[in-house]
Amino acid sequence: MGIAFRTLDGKEEWYSRADEAFHAASTMKVPVLIELFHQVKQGTLKLSDTLLIKNEFHSIVDGSIYKLDAADDSEAELYKAEGQTRTLEQLAELMITVSSNFATDLIVEKLGVENIRAEVHALGADGVNVLRGVEDQKAFDKGLNNMTTARGLAILMTAIAQGKAVDKESSEQMAAILKRQKFNEAIPAGLPAGTVVAHKTGDITKIHHDAAIVYAKRPFVLVLLVRGIADDKVAYSLMAEITRDLHDATNR
Repeated sequence: MGIAFRTLDGKEEWYSRADEAFHAASTMKVPVLIELFHQVKQGTLKLSDTLLIKNEFHSIVDGSIYKLDAADDSEAELYKAEGQTRTLEQLAELMITVSSNFATDLIVEKLGVENIRAEVHALGADGVNVLRGVEDQKAFDKGLNNMTTARGLAILMTAIAQGKAVDKESSEQMAAILKRQKFNEAIPAGLPAGTVVAHKTGDITKIHHDAAIVYAKRPFVLVLLVRGIADDKVAYSLMAEITRDLHDATNR
């Protein structure tokens, strides 16, 4: 388990296996979101720009075409929109709030993975490595996966929290999307009712992650990366318990 915790006033922090690399799962959508806003800030893109909804992507291994399966995605409605268009803003909302893999791959293809990596590096979060979109089976079989460390994700979430991811306005917009996250079984479950949390989860088989900005009385960033627990409920319970302990220790 990798843990990164720091209060936003910078006075307290705690790390455990924070530089150990984990499969990023859907936490890789945070750097994708940041690079989207970076390109909007640059003027390369506008959030109102539209993309054709087309279920056809290219493997990083050999360029061959692969498709996503709605049955393996946490959001199925977008698959019914093939042939239509959606704005980048709409796709970003789906990518973060309901963790749509389809929306993610459409955005990644538009942005370019090399640009996502460059922005991550610019923010000093080199523990985060985005190699590809989601569900590239040939890449997965060759061990070519998106990876992250708890520290790397914490650097990105802190940048958003402090208004330093792209710029203040962009950071506020990103935080607003992250606050609308629909999956709240891990970090939010360990907090007092009503605590506002901007976060992104990542769950695949035996992988349970959550990266959060917690707007408690004394705000903090917390990243929990859990590997090896098959039972979702057991993993979420552990993550909520750690969150509760850290919250209570710093928000007396």
